[in-house]
Amino acid sequence: MNYMAGKDQWLVIVNPNAGKGKGKKDSHRIESLLKKAGFTFSVMFTEGKGYAIRYTIDGIAQGYRKIIVVGGDGTLNEVVNGAFLNKVCSPTEITLGLIPVGTGNDWGRMFGISLNYDRAINTISENKTMLHDIGHILYHEGAEQKERYFINIAGMGFQSVVVRRSNHQKEKGRGGKMIYFYSLLRTLLTYKNAKADILIDDEQVTADIFSLNLGNGRYSGGGMRQTPDAIPDDGLLDVTIINDMGKTEIIRNLGLLYDGTILSHPKIDGYRCRKLSITSGVPIYADADGETLGHTPAEFTVIPSAINIIYHTRITE
Repeated sequence: MNYMAGKDQWLVIVNPNAGKGKGKKDSHRIESLLKKAGFTFSVMFTEGKGYAIRYTIDGIAQGYRKIIVVGGDGTLNEVVNGAFLNKVCSPTEITLGLIPVGTGNDWGRMFGISLNYDRAINTISENKTMLHDIGHILYHEGAEQKERYFINIAGMGFQSVVVRRSNHQKEKGRGGKMIYFYSLLRTLLTYKNAKADILIDDEQVTADIFSLNLGNGRYSGGGMRQTPDAIPDDGLLDVTIINDMGKTEIIRNLGLLYDGTILSHPKIDGYRCRKLSITSGVPIYADADGETLGHTPAEFTVIPSAINIIYHTRITE
């Protein structure tokens, strides 16, 4: 990209590996449908981890303010991070649309964005937009502090180990919901709860946590509902902490992860906050939108009304 984009031009960022190769296989069809719908656009294909961040930063510098993500939750996460790392304009000047081709497609599920390409493109054409909150994480890799933005859900503990194992399988060319479920069951056999001190806004909590999730969104892990009441534009992060549950009890209650009733369990606590800090004696690992991160100590904050997104249906309560 070596020219200045016009205000009506779209940058289309395609992850060819999304959905076990669907991004590459279906890219020509998606481009044809976009042209048929009257879009003016340029296409960039990612080549690996971090490329969508770089393409987003470069695209914004070239004048693009409208971006279509062709991929899954991980690709969307990279584009969001690129929008917040750019030095040219405020992320509130950026508009994001999604054509889901990923494995989980959890963020798009919340907004009713169809897996059918025609319908997803029609949603972008309708251009119903809202300002979406964004989460920010400060975490550690060894002694080094790093940061990451997330649009959907971030987690620590059990879920993050599952994500780490699932991503390792994806790097080997394996994917799908069954790989995630396999990683979940395998992790159950070896995972140990970790004691942590957690500051939720001004409330101090000490917990022997199985997992901790913070969400702007309601779905993760291909349909799990770990923050089932989250609202993406209320200026708050929904927090779910699963406390001191053994393997047998977790297996017996797996259905709670999917049916939206997780907060009814007596060992599961729910909060809403603007800021959460967590420290622990042993490292507890984190993930964001399905991307593997580092470990505690960590701090999570919310950036209200941070970036424009295009939706099909909108959650208000």
